[in-house]
Amino acid sequence: MSGERRDGRIVIVGASLAGLRAAETLREEGFAGSLTLIGDEPQRPYDRPPLSKQVLLGRVRAEDVGLPGRREVDAEWRLGVAAVGLDPIEKRVLLADGEQLSFDRLLIATGTRARPWPNPEEAALDGVMTLRTTDDAARLAERLDAGPRRVLVIGAGFTGSEIASACRERGFEVTVAERGPSPLVGALGGALGSLAATLQRAHGVDLRCGVTVTALKGSKGRLTGAEFSDGSRIEADIAVVALGAVRNTEWLADAGLAAGPRGVACDAGCRAFNMYGIVTDDVFVAGDVARFPHPLFEYQILALEHWGNAVAQAEVAAHNMVSPGPLRRPHLTVPAFWSSQFGLNIKSVGVPTFSDQVVIAQGSLRERRLVAVYGYRGRVTAAVSVNRAKWLEHYQGLIETAAPFPPAPGASDPPNGSGVPVPSDVPSPQTLSHGPTVALTGHLPDRRLTLVRHD
Repeated sequence: MSGERRDGRIVIVGASLAGLRAAETLREEGFAGSLTLIGDEPQRPYDRPPLSKQVLLGRVRAEDVGLPGRREVDAEWRLGVAAVGLDPIEKRVLLADGEQLSFDRLLIATGTRARPWPNPEEAALDGVMTLRTTDDAARLAERLDAGPRRVLVIGAGFTGSEIASACRERGFEVTVAERGPSPLVGALGGALGSLAATLQRAHGVDLRCGVTVTALKGSKGRLTGAEFSDGSRIEADIAVVALGAVRNTEWLADAGLAAGPRGVACDAGCRAFNMYGIVTDDVFVAGDVARFPHPLFEYQILALEHWGNAVAQAEVAAHNMVSPGPLRRPHLTVPAFWSSQFGLNIKSVGVPTFSDQVVIAQGSLRERRLVAVYGYRGRVTAAVSVNRAKWLEHYQGLIETAAPFPPAPGASDPPNGSGVPVPSDVPSPQTLSHGPTVALTGHLPDRRLTLVRHD
């Protein structure tokens, strides 16, 4: 590594998972210059997945989910102050307290925030909540400890479904409202979405799909219930708004970068594009806020809200920030995520929504123990396991080698009967309440999936 890239000033905007792992990697790669991390929250980096699981179940306190460090990073931490602007010409980050920080290289890792309820007056009602930060989780856990009569969850993506699962496990009455045809459909398609719907109802969830919440009602400043698009009403003490995430890019409005509501566009080496599509060499992007091309998925621009992607992309960005051109490497990690809800362990590799077919390669929907393999144009693009995760490494190899779809019979359990194709949709993101956890720029809303099921 050249001395020029080993020294200088690096600023990381975003002091969460991606920011922390990038800082650690910079030091591991030999960066000896000035390193500053900026975060709008006062806390040191913490782990978000436990917030909708262990914290709501009362097994872990919200303040105890801090991320363990892999090494000391010898950095200046500027916490509790937000970045409000970027001057790419003078290479300065503008902070909310009026200070300006100069940099030689910048990493944007500002992530996302919870999408709020669109009606500000209703959103201000006591009992209307979101779940994204440790403060959010602590407030919601405290309200659950008080024993609500009913919890309304608006949006049935992964976060909404995990909240509903935790509330039912604690014995509370739960209503889930989802504009789409089933829970999780935006991430897994209709076949596994139907399984999720069956599972929620079997656990006593009042699941309402194909409807929207038209109004949150209150009295004396407190939430009392909700009205739905089908004319029905419920009473509720808590409404958790789980409508997906908003990418934190507003502070870049005048920075001249390819930044907007979908995130900050970058190349496979995590270098940000400017507004004219020209790659920069001193501004990098990583984590939930990044949009990047992936060759395994026909170079579609992906935006991922996954824990593993934030780590892998941060490590690639950090490496490339301190490496000369010939030694830089692309971010080619296969996307992966997991969720625990209603007694099931759901894990995925690849991009299930980048598909035109899906086959239940092992197990069955009836057993609720299976591996679904997805394909697009005759090659394997994703696999999702339900209580059967040990096989995912095998299918990840098929994704990485663009193996033919459907997978060879030797890779799966012997079928118990003839395969029966069942049509299943991957809906347009516009039809969902919860927002997709993987956004594809080339999504085709009329694309259909076919399920070949072996019962």
